[in-house]
Amino acid sequence: MKKTEKTNVMRLLEQKKIAYDSYDYTESGVVSGKEVAEALGQNPERVYKTLVTVGAGKNYYVFLVPVLCELDLKAAAKCVGEKSIAMIKSKELLPLTGYIHGGCSPIGMKKQFRTVLDASVQNFETIIFSGGKIGYQVEVAVKDLEKIVKFEVGEICEKNK
Repeated sequence: MKKTEKTNVMRLLEQKKIAYDSYDYTESGVVSGKEVAEALGQNPERVYKTLVTVGAGKNYYVFLVPVLCELDLKAAAKCVGEKSIAMIKSKELLPLTGYIHGGCSPIGMKKQFRTVLDASVQNFETIIFSGGKIGYQVEVAVKDLEKIVKFEVGEICEKNK
């Protein structure tokens, strides 16, 4: 992979002196998380997508789940103590987070929302997620991610039925 241009996520990681690897798949044309993992030559279980939701109480939450997984809305709601949660509409994403659909990262949002990582994160030393721009991913040690994003870990992936 060629070296990427710097995104705000990368600049924030550098400001906090957090080691990371960056990936640029802009020329691949891939869209889905599974395709991104393949384009990067990475195990899709280590590549996470960032999902922004709103609870019944009108609070916003950020969930990171592996790209091959779907967010279990009931489990996610239970995890954050909400009666229910729903995905926010795509058009609400940019004004709320500063990111567009497909380029949303848990790092550098306009406001820090309560963030939950799927329990599968405990299986890996590093995980890969959006670098804050479509076509860019960063790989960060889970223990270092805590230095920049306050997060919890929960069982939030929909189990394959």
